[in-house]
Amino acid sequence: MKAKWIALDHPDPVTDHDLPDADVVIATWWETAFSVSRLSPTKGQKFYFVQHHEVHEALPNHISAGSYHLPLKKITIARWLSDTMAHTYGDTDTIVVPNSVDQSLFHAKERGRQANPTIGLMYSPVAFKGVDTALRAIEHARKSVPDVHLVAFGASPPGKQLGLPPETEFHLAPKQEEIRNIYASCDVFLAASRVEGFGLPILEAMACRTPVVATRTGCAPDVIVNGVNGYLADVEDWELLAEGLIKVLSLDDALWRTLSQSALEQVEQYSWDDATKLFEAALLEG
Repeated sequence: MKAKWIALDHPDPVTDHDLPDADVVIATWWETAFSVSRLSPTKGQKFYFVQHHEVHEALPNHISAGSYHLPLKKITIARWLSDTMAHTYGDTDTIVVPNSVDQSLFHAKERGRQANPTIGLMYSPVAFKGVDTALRAIEHARKSVPDVHLVAFGASPPGKQLGLPPETEFHLAPKQEEIRNIYASCDVFLAASRVEGFGLPILEAMACRTPVVATRTGCAPDVIVNGVNGYLADVEDWELLAEGLIKVLSLDDALWRTLSQSALEQVEQYSWDDATKLFEAALLEG
């Protein structure tokens, strides 16, 4: 884009002095939403790009939640966020522009099932990622599929409080091309988050032809169809997650290939080019 990048030499707030006159100005975080709301009209029409419901324990919730009452046109990345803006804040005039996945980075050749039934997992000690729920589901699934192999990757090594089974194949901070190979080495990818803004690993796995079993958070309800390209479960429902894992891992090769192809086709329906056009259209419409 050859965009001009300006790093401010002072802390918040952002003021008129920091920005050139423009057609639009976009807040991408609750704190900057307050700054954008105070800018003069010469800085452009005001938008709020909502990528998560940023009301977390570590934040001053009453203030961060207040950002969603500001008179800013909202663009969200998932249907659940637009629903939250409508039901919680009374804003029914939002536009959904979902994330996509770079299929030049995340792709895989057509394949059959692995020699050993294999589950993929992104490891994180952060509680909302639900790794504890995932591990409970895997433990339960092993009662029906005892020879299951677990492959995990993460930005930090497994800790004592939330350890992985000793036989787990773990990859620490792998490069993107290595993550692609991890997805492609799995028969199913498990995502058990308690909350997600979007959950891009779900799309990355599907782009690598891997069916996904996930909780109903982020993009999962928008892209996963039960029995077609994966399975959904309610948050914390480790039993239903395990049931989904068992169903995928118990398929014969032909049926698994059908699920795998459906996962890929879901991702192929929507690209970053599509997202770009929708985002631009949202700015023009706003």
